[in-house]
Amino acid sequence: MGGEEEGMNGPIGAHPSRSVLFAQVADSDPRVSFDEGGLMLETGSPGSVGKAFLGDVAWATMRAMAPHDPPVFVKEPIYDEQRWKISCSSGELSVTISSRHYWGFGLLTRCFLNEIVIDGELDARARCAHDIAASLGRNPWEPSRVKAFERATSAKMASHVSAWGELVNLAKNNMNDQIDILQDSLNRLKGVREGSETILSEAEESLDRARKALSDKNAPAVERALSRASSAIFRADPNTDFDNAERDLLEN
Repeated sequence: MGGEEEGMNGPIGAHPSRSVLFAQVADSDPRVSFDEGGLMLETGSPGSVGKAFLGDVAWATMRAMAPHDPPVFVKEPIYDEQRWKISCSSGELSVTISSRHYWGFGLLTRCFLNEIVIDGELDARARCAHDIAASLGRNPWEPSRVKAFERATSAKMASHVSAWGELVNLAKNNMNDQIDILQDSLNRLKGVREGSETILSEAEESLDRARKALSDKNAPAVERALSRASSAIFRADPNTDFDNAERDLLEN
């Protein structure tokens, strides 16, 4: 699978079914191994027959997909341990990453780029792209050599910025919408149920933490804060009859 398949050339962002992103590799670590079937292993694992430098972009992508099936090298490195192609699937996404050098002779880590092809629901692809960029702590679309990067990817920098930006912004908007929905629910409960002020205050604090986490590009922290806010709102809502449900649970 690659960006050139199905008539898709160059970077693709918020496409209905597939995204194709190109990223500058800044660090060749971690180093991994693989067995005869191409299954990725930790370095030094029994049964390994070869090694590869996975690099920071591919590692961030694997983390963004978690949990996922074990990655498989569909094109194993031969002489160059940083030149390979791997595939990996989670419950929502199917991802293929290709690593290759794009300028010089591939002697330096910053000679390399990764092509990331993501198939799946748009919202899940957007979240994956958001988490890759957040995990790296840099803009993955910014190359060391602009002209060489553009030639190798058959696209101008504006297209790369747009492809990544469409997905990252969509993920941010989705998380912000979730915050707004819970905030509206919280506002409707104010003054409705006597004695719920403390619980609603907890929910308000959790939503504030979610907003801060979103500004810090920390999506997992956003989710944790939203979960706490949702739980507090549920407990404060008189329509859920939480007190009676809790009493029945204790009595049983």
